[in-house]
Amino acid sequence: MPKLNFKQIITSIGIISFIAMLLLTPKDDLTVQTFWYAIALAGLMVLFWLFEVVPIYVTALFPFVMGIPLGVLKASDLTAAYGHKYIYLFLGGFILSLALEKWNAHKQIAEGIIRLVGTSKARILLGFLLSTGLLSMWISNTATSLMMLPMAMAVLVNIEKDKKSKFSTFLLLSVAYGASIGGMATLVGSPPNILMAGLLEDKFDISVSFLDWMKVGLPLSLIMMTVVFCFFYFLLGHERKEELDSVQGDKKKWTKNQLRVVLLFVVMVLLWSFRGPLTKYTGITYTDEGVAVLGAILLFFLPGSKKGEKLLEWKDTSKLPWGILILFGGGMALAKMLEINGVIEQLTSVFTNYVNAPLVILLGVLIIIAIFGTEIMSNMALVSVFIPVVADFAFDTEYSILQLCMPITLAASCAFMLPVGTPPNAIVFGSGQLKISQMAKTGFVLNLIGVIVVVLFSMLVLG
Repeated sequence: MPKLNFKQIITSIGIISFIAMLLLTPKDDLTVQTFWYAIALAGLMVLFWLFEVVPIYVTALFPFVMGIPLGVLKASDLTAAYGHKYIYLFLGGFILSLALEKWNAHKQIAEGIIRLVGTSKARILLGFLLSTGLLSMWISNTATSLMMLPMAMAVLVNIEKDKKSKFSTFLLLSVAYGASIGGMATLVGSPPNILMAGLLEDKFDISVSFLDWMKVGLPLSLIMMTVVFCFFYFLLGHERKEELDSVQGDKKKWTKNQLRVVLLFVVMVLLWSFRGPLTKYTGITYTDEGVAVLGAILLFFLPGSKKGEKLLEWKDTSKLPWGILILFGGGMALAKMLEINGVIEQLTSVFTNYVNAPLVILLGVLIIIAIFGTEIMSNMALVSVFIPVVADFAFDTEYSILQLCMPITLAASCAFMLPVGTPPNAIVFGSGQLKISQMAKTGFVLNLIGVIVVVLFSMLVLG
């Protein structure tokens, strides 16, 4: 008899527990029945997300398949979750990132920043942090790290190997950490950001616009980037001033296609950033997701530099990360299922013990859970389960919903310890140039610093 591997054991435990809960749940009270059915399905999803026994995007489809048969969701709930407006905001952003990648505009931006900051080891680290973070504000963290990793590897190929050198480790980590930190800055920067905004709008009618998010996310992102750079700068020691002239490549001229894509990108950012004033003075009402989809559509119309060429062809969309859109819908469906069946209400009561606790203590506990929890669990899964509970707790007390929920969401992007913490960590670790001990030691310290920074920032800015 063949031995079962770890994932097969987890799968068996999850399915058996799920079926057992369905069979043992009392059937005489429909409210009680759907309450435990919702817990059973949510538990199965969290377990599968936690150990990734199947791709996390597949697990996100569980509510779509089982929600109606179990009676825990209606068809209208599923439609609202998997067709949420924020999915289209992300879709537009993803299509724009495809165009930037197709014409190598991202490389021009990154190389320009590196030329600007200089060629000492410390300045190169700063250049990679800034360029990765800047790109990750608008492009998915995963795509950004995939774009920047080859550039970092090219730098390392051109320098002599030194076993005592810390530069190689920090350069690779700057790609992983820069991608995660940059994603904190904008609403489209990281999937949990949009998920939180969608959850709060659906449940509490709290609308978080693109500009609203940037007012909080961008300053915190810049602070965390500064912290990471200062930490690396300190640990580099005498290496920080060493020059690497070999990374100074020839300056490439911007192509017409690159300029056209970047121009459209700038117009979209301006429309997102000044939606309020533009609506007020022009009388034209539009939405953030409308701008994203319009920009995506225009890419298929705008001509390229060659005859008959467009900036984007439909075949280019084969690279779209469709799974992220499904994951967002699954997170929304999970949250709705827990809400309408009374599970969140019961979980919220657990926090009543902290109702009189100082805000700094409460924030500290929540952010520690968020940062270290997302080291072993998808940040989307953590936000989809955690945010509804915390938001309900805040609503029932005198705490500000945004002051508790935004720090949790932002902290979910601060997983710096393990390769499984975030896709950027996994991508950089997959280069084979890093040991897990190097990432864990550096990341643990930055996780602790992240807790302090996010708590203090939330107290000062979100008060």
